[in-house]
Amino acid sequence: MTTKAPTLRERPLILVVDDIAENLDIVTTRLEAQGYDVETARNGQEAIDKTRKRHPDLLLLDVMMPGMDGIEVTRRLKGDEATRAIPILLLTARSSVEDVVMGLDAGGDDYVTKPFDQVTLVARVRSLLRTKRLYDTVQQQAAELASLNRNLEDRVRQQVEELGRAKELKRFLPPQLAGMIMSEGSEARILEHHRREIVALFCDLRGFTSFAEIAEPEDVMDFLNAYHVALGPLVHEAEGTLERFLGDGMMVIFNDPLPCHDPANRAVRLAVAMRDKFLSLAQNWEHRGYRVGFGIGIAQGYATMGRIGFEGRLDYAAIGTVTNVAARLCAKARDSEIFVTQRIATEVEDIASTVLIGEIPLKGLSRPIAVYNIEGLKTPAH
Repeated sequence: MTTKAPTLRERPLILVVDDIAENLDIVTTRLEAQGYDVETARNGQEAIDKTRKRHPDLLLLDVMMPGMDGIEVTRRLKGDEATRAIPILLLTARSSVEDVVMGLDAGGDDYVTKPFDQVTLVARVRSLLRTKRLYDTVQQQAAELASLNRNLEDRVRQQVEELGRAKELKRFLPPQLAGMIMSEGSEARILEHHRREIVALFCDLRGFTSFAEIAEPEDVMDFLNAYHVALGPLVHEAEGTLERFLGDGMMVIFNDPLPCHDPANRAVRLAVAMRDKFLSLAQNWEHRGYRVGFGIGIAQGYATMGRIGFEGRLDYAAIGTVTNVAARLCAKARDSEIFVTQRIATEVEDIASTVLIGEIPLKGLSRPIAVYNIEGLKTPAH
């Protein structure tokens, strides 16, 4: 059972217990003159009831009372966890040494023999109240510490949950968007199914299957790791959404769920940066006897966006012809080529140099489409 932390009173409350009214009046007067609040009880049972109800800071308890005497009251209060810490100052006759011993054995904290003088009584009262206040302070601090620990545990648990959510979001969202979602708590709304015009970029490796056949498995894993490490940050810098990540292939989308006014320009700039980055990577591996290329396809159109999968394995996906077209263009592209649709070529004519490849049939489309290759970015005019 958890004990409630005691309240620290400005004026200590003392319960005086005696079956003689005159004694009660004398002690009450003396204690109130010292600035204490005082309550009284006329018998043992009343003393127990008031102690449990009011939780005084100190009991002045007469030992010799009819019915339940002070020793039994002491025994019961000290046997109760709720009242055990309340100090008891026993009031006993000068000749009752046996009562003093029994009272202290029962749990009494100190005693004063009657008749007593005011100086002795006040000194004993102050001593026990100091001890009680110190105990109450420690208990209160312990309760506050326990509360802080509980709050800390809650905060840590909440932060762990948020980190888990952030980790899941960052699997397919740019860090800027993941941070925005975490701060606003709006991922359910953002990730639900919706339809939007997007630009899809699909890239993968040329000759990777042959490379994987002749290379050691460790070399294949090293290459893929270097490939992902090199190109992954470029996707984040472009604020693209990594929709798909399959071995040597990536699908990046623009304008969802983070809207942007220039998705085609962003996609083409990213494609050129990826091609340039991969070129230095491929040269390093060519020196080791492995030749691997890199191709990209980009298309623009409408798709249904949203979270798909099952509990424990969810992805943010784009479903529509636009993603298929980007993948088919990528498959047609040779090493270092960036194949785009006519619409993309038109959208980026101010920033990129394009060359018409021709009308090319793509799997899944009923007729050929005009395909352009991005040769490079134009130098900005000064």
